Amino acid sequence: MSNKTSRKDQQLWETWMKDKNNNDTANQLIECYLYLVNYHVERIAVHLPNSVSKDDLKSLGLFGLYDALYKFDTSRDLKFDTYASFRIRGAIMDGLRKEDWLPRSIRDKAKSIERMSHKLEQQLQREPTSKEIATELQMSPNDVEEIIKDTLCANLMSMEEKPSDHHDYKEGIGYLIPNDEKKNPENLVTNQEDIVELEEAIQTLNANEQLVLSLFYKEELSLTEIGHVLELTTSRISQIHKQALFKLRTRLPR
Repeated sequence: MSNKTSRKDQQLWETWMKDKNNNDTANQLIECYLYLVNYHVERIAVHLPNSVSKDDLKSLGLFGLYDALYKFDTSRDLKFDTYASFRIRGAIMDGLRKEDWLPRSIRDKAKSIERMSHKLEQQLQREPTSKEIATELQMSPNDVEEIIKDTLCANLMSMEEKPSDHHDYKEGIGYLIPNDEKKNPENLVTNQEDIVELEEAIQTLNANEQLVLSLFYKEELSLTEIGHVLELTTSRISQIHKQALFKLRTRLPR
């Protein structure tokens, strides 16, 4: 960011903090931080069915950004980008939960896939592939992987907790926010076991699948950016991502 741009942003913030009824200043600040909305929309959309509109996600994200502008306290030891990211992502997730974005038809198909997976596992004495499940259910392997991905991500989203207004956020990744409540030892052990099981399951994936998951979830690259790194098309990276999630879902304890 140039010095000129930085001074302009600082002037906008000074004007905004003096008068939060100035719509023109609000619009200019929203324009400055619109990239945050687009970033979170793209990352969340990867986990959603194609039927979910990105425009709808963007509307939810803009609401979160607007809310962040009004509630941000410049005296706190926190960058606005970090605070706004919590608000934007939280607004999108809340909207998705309220709308129940995963259709019942998808949930029903997921149950059929789960049942067939159990049946084939007993018959074959190993984990069935998406192609084998698809053949039995007269579906395409891509559809099987897509449905498993959607339901896996739906379960993960439903487990997340949105941040509360009273927390003093510090710099961090995702929703790693201080919790003053006494932790339940049993839950801590269970969570640790889940992490170990996930790590072990990831180790069973092939090199490309592990790399795509690492670049997407740890390095926070987009699927297109990962494609540039691996010299593969975005659609191929998307396919590898879905296959990796499908394998994780079948290899983790049910």
